[in-house]
Amino acid sequence: MSIPAFSDIAKSSNDLLSKDFYHLSAAAIELKNTTPNNVAFKVTGKSTHDSATSGLLEGKYTDKSSGIYFKRFTIHSDFPSGSYSPIDFLLDYSQGQAHLLMFYRRAGTTITQSWNTANVLDTKLELNDTIAKGLKAEFLGNFLPATKAYGAKANFHFKQPNFHARAFFDIIKGPTANVDVVIGQDGFLLGGSMGYDVAKAALTSHSLAVGYSVPAYTASITATNNLSVFSAAYYHKVNAQVEAGAKSTWDSKAGSQVGLEVAAKYRLDPVSFAKVKINDRGVAAVAYNVLLRPGVTLGLGASFDTQKLDQATHKVGTSFTFEA
Repeated sequence: MSIPAFSDIAKSSNDLLSKDFYHLSAAAIELKNTTPNNVAFKVTGKSTHDSATSGLLEGKYTDKSSGIYFKRFTIHSDFPSGSYSPIDFLLDYSQGQAHLLMFYRRAGTTITQSWNTANVLDTKLELNDTIAKGLKAEFLGNFLPATKAYGAKANFHFKQPNFHARAFFDIIKGPTANVDVVIGQDGFLLGGSMGYDVAKAALTSHSLAVGYSVPAYTASITATNNLSVFSAAYYHKVNAQVEAGAKSTWDSKAGSQVGLEVAAKYRLDPVSFAKVKINDRGVAAVAYNVLLRPGVTLGLGASFDTQKLDQATHKVGTSFTFEA
């Protein structure tokens, strides 16, 4: 298995506990479409239980990496036919002539532009394997036309078979830097992160995590917020239909109370699944997801406060996703 990023050490259990629970919004809709020239459009809209609405329009263009050979000149000589390997400069032998070729590789590039109902314009440029193999560079900018405020960030992800490192730089604010590293071997994971304020020359945060991950299950312990918040997470893929997970959290500065969540997912058939979870406060949530037809997905969800069943604290939500 590949080494996850620091924030993804407990991703399997976090996704099971948080994704596909539709009660958080009273109604949500998402439209996805991809044009023939690799431009993907996405439109999302949400209505909260407080009658607030929000929306997002996003366009993403992906220029996939490719290799192009350019013929430089021809050497007239008697060479036998043969093949060549894709190195920087190549000799192609054909029809008794030697053609000197130059190999050019265009790295993958992705540009994402979004505009939301808060009137925030976001732009992200991603460069994959451009500087070095396994290195992804991201450059992000945002602009608020109403206030003329803007921001700029640069992120770098470097991934190797037993190593995953990331660096996040906020160029305008601070500037600040956040760096995290994860190393792994035979399923065992060890990671750490820290934040640094360049202007103040001070360490602003630090966290640690250990974990074990195999295809069937994952387990992890993380200490965040300057080693003051501790969490333990577990995920188990029981079989092709059943998944189960749990997470406990303790804030050492808030008291001795330990928060606990457990969740399970059951795939009913190839096009639908159901999920359920409950926490230590007695709040239970259920969800149902079904593919109505190719490209159309319906999600239904509800949450109930089992300790206040006679009060109006329960929530119901729906979600529609259309994908062309």
